[in-house]
Amino acid sequence: MAEDMTTDRPRRAENREVAGVLLAAGGGRRLGGRPKALLEHRGRPLIEHAVRSLRNGGCGPIHVVLGAAAEEVRARADLTGCAVSVNPGWEEGMGSSLRLGLAALTATGADAALVLLVDQPGIGAEAVARVRLAYRSRMSLAAASYGGERSHPVLFGADRWPDIAAAAVGDQGARSYLREHRDAITLVECSDVAEAYDIDTSRDLKHLE
Repeated sequence: MAEDMTTDRPRRAENREVAGVLLAAGGGRRLGGRPKALLEHRGRPLIEHAVRSLRNGGCGPIHVVLGAAAEEVRARADLTGCAVSVNPGWEEGMGSSLRLGLAALTATGADAALVLLVDQPGIGAEAVARVRLAYRSRMSLAAASYGGERSHPVLFGADRWPDIAAAAVGDQGARSYLREHRDAITLVECSDVAEAYDIDTSRDLKHLE
């Protein structure tokens, strides 16, 4: 069964390198083609808020995967201190961006990757820090939960990356892998510090006001 880690602090997690992976390649098809990374939130591009959540949550290094309007994102957003990859196949879906992000981390020596999506501004540093501290080993598998429902961010121990990448196709990201390994997932309750809504349609833009 999945384990609730709301209060149980894992030993030696502070000494492990948990890299942050920000998936920010989406073109905002249901938003009229407005790249999600550049949606404005509190006066700055949404991507900057996500980077700050990863950094303040204790992740490092931070790797950002861009796609739609990549050059415009680079020009308008402050990505100082981040490694950046551009996914030429971003229209294939989230899976291709996840594969690229994990591949970029392979040579870094990171023990785990904590994956965050750019279109979830309700998830901040507190939730990132909680999931990061669920690290146990290079086989760790953890995810934030909200009222018992699994969502983001998610943490993948480095020894799981090859299998996750192999399963990441289309717009599924890691969903199929997580379903198949649900009994191994450590769930970290975050509903008291974050909200896991997505910015997918014009109706969702109210969250950015």
